[in-house]
Amino acid sequence: MSEMVEVKVPDIGDFDGVEVIEVLVSVGDSVAEEDSLITVESDKAAMEIPSSHAGVIKDIKVSIGDTVSEGSVVVVLEAGAHAVDQIPLAAVEPEEEPVVVESAAEEKPAPVAETKAESTKPITPAIKPSPTAHIDPVRFAKAHASPSVRKFARELGVDLSKLDGSGRSGRIVKDDVQNYVKQALSQPAAATGGSALGVEPMPEVDFSQFGEIETQPLTKINKLTGKFLHRNWVTIPHVTQFEEADITELEAFRKQSNAEYADQGVKFTMLSFIMKALAVAMKKYPRFNSSLDASGENLILKKYFHVGVAVDTPDGLVVPVVRNVDQKSLIDISLELKEISIKAREKKLKPSDMQGGSMSISSLGGIGGTKFTPIVNAPEVAILGVSKAEMKPVWNGKKFKPRLMCPLSLSYDHRVIDGADGARFATYLSHLLADARRLLL
Repeated sequence: MSEMVEVKVPDIGDFDGVEVIEVLVSVGDSVAEEDSLITVESDKAAMEIPSSHAGVIKDIKVSIGDTVSEGSVVVVLEAGAHAVDQIPLAAVEPEEEPVVVESAAEEKPAPVAETKAESTKPITPAIKPSPTAHIDPVRFAKAHASPSVRKFARELGVDLSKLDGSGRSGRIVKDDVQNYVKQALSQPAAATGGSALGVEPMPEVDFSQFGEIETQPLTKINKLTGKFLHRNWVTIPHVTQFEEADITELEAFRKQSNAEYADQGVKFTMLSFIMKALAVAMKKYPRFNSSLDASGENLILKKYFHVGVAVDTPDGLVVPVVRNVDQKSLIDISLELKEISIKAREKKLKPSDMQGGSMSISSLGGIGGTKFTPIVNAPEVAILGVSKAEMKPVWNGKKFKPRLMCPLSLSYDHRVIDGADGARFATYLSHLLADARRLLL
């Protein structure tokens, strides 16, 4: 005989008025005694409230965000004949009848000796690795998730330390685990059984066996940047064109301008001039100011000129975007560069500040180096790398003269831009920087 039972919060110690952060069941679910119904969280710990009876959930009395105490009603369930441990006969599918394959070979009895040998041959069961063998237990334990979500993740072999939680205060919820699994399953299967690229996974090495180590967790920016850069590197066929720009006159003009505008708080950097030159070059070669659509079959040509600038911060690399560079003066660009650099280092950039770029610049001129291969910042199709300028002897047809040469590294998506246009763009950009007057044309 079934009866309606109110399941209440049991004695949970000194906790009172704890918040409900997860509801683990739905109306119509069958639960067994001690199955978890909700998860509550105090300022010290999270705990799951179990069911005191087995039965079918008829009503749920709490919602996420509610506060409960000892004696609060959690759910109303129908206990009795339809409890979870009773399985309806209709749910059990009948076993299929064995299929008999008739053939001439099967009509002949096998020799006794072979039958005996086959029957006595030992059967070695296939040993499957544990689904959690690849999970670091220490990092898994530090993940912000409830016990039920941890159990669910362990059953699916999901490493919680690799997930970003969408719940309150960054808590990992069941949907996060399910979405992670769906995303993994949507990746193309590799023929070798390894990653989608068909390569073996990186080996897990205990580096402490070689000496003293220190484990330092990556920042959130490091993790996100790493994912995007890895995606861009393996999905975009990169080509890098190297060029040098003679910026001798431009550098002299820059220093003169800084002296003239010092009382206005304007400081011109070489990056300001390069951004302006980049906008002019994109107008001449519009494929550099484009993106492939999601299908990869259409090219979207942009009529705006927004330039992204890679900014190095203590937490990692960010790329804020300066909009409408073609319509702004060098003074405006210089002031905006100063502003976005401050916002980036103070973690005040909004997601919208880093979207909509036409092309990006990664400048290492203030640090050093001669050349490098910047990675295209998709969905853009090109990126300009700038290295430290160096005084070099340059032959002018009669003699060598000292000239300040700035190394440029232009990486581009070879699906959109061919090598000839890559060389033309880099050469044209260097001509613009060689004579600042060309930026006014």
